[in-house]
Amino acid sequence: MAASSAQRKRRSLGNVDRRQLAWIHWRHITEEGLEKAIREVINAYHRFALPKRWGTSKSASADGTKWDLYEQNLLSEYHICYGGYGGIGYYHVSDTYIALFSHFIPCGVWEAVYLLDGLLKSLSDIQPDTIHGDTQAQSTPVFGLAALLGITLMLRIRNWKDLKLYRPDKQTAFSHIGSLFSDTIDWPLIQAHLPDMLRVVLSIKAGRITASMLLRKLGTYSRKNRLYQAFRELGRVIRTEFLLKYISSAEMRTLIHAAINKSEAFNGFS
Repeated sequence: MAASSAQRKRRSLGNVDRRQLAWIHWRHITEEGLEKAIREVINAYHRFALPKRWGTSKSASADGTKWDLYEQNLLSEYHICYGGYGGIGYYHVSDTYIALFSHFIPCGVWEAVYLLDGLLKSLSDIQPDTIHGDTQAQSTPVFGLAALLGITLMLRIRNWKDLKLYRPDKQTAFSHIGSLFSDTIDWPLIQAHLPDMLRVVLSIKAGRITASMLLRKLGTYSRKNRLYQAFRELGRVIRTEFLLKYISSAEMRTLIHAAINKSEAFNGFS
């Protein structure tokens, strides 16, 4: 009869017992040490020639997958889509098939809030400037913030026809596609708050605040917060431009779909 998992562990550990392992864990294993180890693994992986056949390392994709957790857990929530209690493991995966950043988020949050953190916190040699995601990864404030951070969003958006497209002004007319546009951009709002938006971006770059924390705080009082409205207005510009390219280019749609498949393959592997 094959040895059980517990028996194999006992043989491999020899005279080391559980308490000694726990002591080593609490004494020597730190979050900083784990992050450094992960960074070293990513950098070593990046030096191989084979992964460069799979991608340029200039793009990454983000997607979440549910992990089962005990109900009596501060992070655990019931997920309507997946069913059951747990948390979402949110991974940023390079186009060369290696995870650059990962963390757990609650089931009930909109994933777009955490989309940018993975690229901004990654300190490895792989530094993408384009990120792919699905419908959960998009919102107009995220499009606006990403643009000011120098990050290009290329997302697979479900039911894009239900989203508003914005024309530059009421006088601008488009042949054949005029019916796609339903509103106009408030350029004075963007102009008035652009200095404040740039100061926020510099704070994120300096590590004073995370992109996810900013988006959560601004979104709490979105109807009264003019800065949030300015990010949203800029995001409407960027998203409208992206959607026009998305619906007119089969090549772009194929590229985005292939990039998201890498995240889904990684989730299946994990």
